[in-house]
Amino acid sequence: MKNRLIQILAIALIVTGCKTETKNEGQSSDIKYGKDGIVQNGTVDTRMGKLTFENGYPSRKSVENLFDEMDFQRACQAYIWALPIVSLAEWQGVHEGQFNAQDRDIVVYTTTEEKLGILTANATTPYIVAFNDLGRSGPLIIEVPEGPTGGLVNDFWQRPVTDLGLAGPDKGKGGKYLILGPGQTPPEGVKADYVFESGTMNILFGTRILTPDPAEGKRLLNSSLIYPASTPGVEQKYSNAEGEWFQYQPRGLNYWERLHEIIQREPVAERDRFMMASLRFLGIEKGKPFEPNERQKEILKEAVLVGEAMAQSNSFESRFQGVKYREDADWEYVIFLEPSQRGSDYEQLDERAAYAYEAVTTSAGMTTKTPGVGSAYLGGYRDSDGNWLSGSSNYRMKVPANAPMKQFWSVTIYNQATRCLIENGTGSAESSSRQDLNINEDGSVDLYFGPGKAPAGKENNFIKTNPNEGFFVYLRLYAPTEPYFNKSWQLPNIEKITD
Repeated sequence: MKNRLIQILAIALIVTGCKTETKNEGQSSDIKYGKDGIVQNGTVDTRMGKLTFENGYPSRKSVENLFDEMDFQRACQAYIWALPIVSLAEWQGVHEGQFNAQDRDIVVYTTTEEKLGILTANATTPYIVAFNDLGRSGPLIIEVPEGPTGGLVNDFWQRPVTDLGLAGPDKGKGGKYLILGPGQTPPEGVKADYVFESGTMNILFGTRILTPDPAEGKRLLNSSLIYPASTPGVEQKYSNAEGEWFQYQPRGLNYWERLHEIIQREPVAERDRFMMASLRFLGIEKGKPFEPNERQKEILKEAVLVGEAMAQSNSFESRFQGVKYREDADWEYVIFLEPSQRGSDYEQLDERAAYAYEAVTTSAGMTTKTPGVGSAYLGGYRDSDGNWLSGSSNYRMKVPANAPMKQFWSVTIYNQATRCLIENGTGSAESSSRQDLNINEDGSVDLYFGPGKAPAGKENNFIKTNPNEGFFVYLRLYAPTEPYFNKSWQLPNIEKITD
């Protein structure tokens, strides 16, 4: 019986192989197929529309459509790939064009209004931020003061170059850092406590002031120094963020203009050479002006629309295994990637895009597994019924007692469209353990979000939302402790309330 079955299968294979024409299921009978199902003549329906073949070749119109689709698909993927570098290049452009802050100039962000343009900024701690192009300045010295700060240096793909302050090698004692660009060497005679090389010529320096003491905070805000290693002793310039501004990735052709501009100032990493090949057919190439033709413009503009929708899905409807903090609630790890952005045998493209779309900057301290140092971030996007959070509805969020942190916790809400702090007319988008909150008898804290007024007696625990705007929530734990890491601390889902 077994031998008979083998004979039948062999005959079937011989007969099938001898056929000169086959027919694919679901297609009309006038389509002619050659060996192995290759279309010889006729029109077939595909995801991108109808494709016509003549003697095995796609028709001229089909070729045009195929190239359009090829370029469109590549542009969508390029959008996702470029999210982190476009984000920082856009912020750098605001520093230079709006704040008149050039290389190494420090911009201070202290108020909620000043932070409104930053992707998912916290509203509790002051920031200082500076950008620098190492290709223009050469190796750079950063001097950080002693004290409770949480700082970092990122390359423009938002990979950590080094932590600074409490989570950095200086451990909050301060120190002198020498930052090198790709291929740069330490200048002769320059001494530094720590030496690090960036993967890009452009870098971001940023520091959070973690002390609640106003006097110490003011000292720390004004004590950092940044200067070219070749010219020590130059004056440090400080300025404040002023006016309406946004750091999130631009839309339309502006996205590609910003990408083209930063590509001109950066070396191409080996991992990005295939993507650069794709960009050539879209008018984006090193050493050449960005002058897309009308066909390319239409493809690029549509790719931003679709690419952002893909990025939103990738970020807010995460499909990464293990992204949930606990399986009994919908809170997710905000930073779900390795600081290097490398997996075991792949680059973490989608993980990087998920983070870079809604947030900015990474550091080892932000992904720490060591209790008592750095910070931890959990994101809430849906209520207990599984629905997106809406500014038109009222919600209650419970922060259980004994939150696992040494310093403080904060809860911040963000506009879904901008991923920035909500502008709700109150000047407040955050509740924090540093505030005078109403605390329940068991030590827990109930926070309330909604478009109207706070529940009676809960005014200090209320954050106003905007009707008809989606929003999401971040819980931050500064210096998280062991119950966070072993997940013995349970954070319930955000509940929609109707009373």
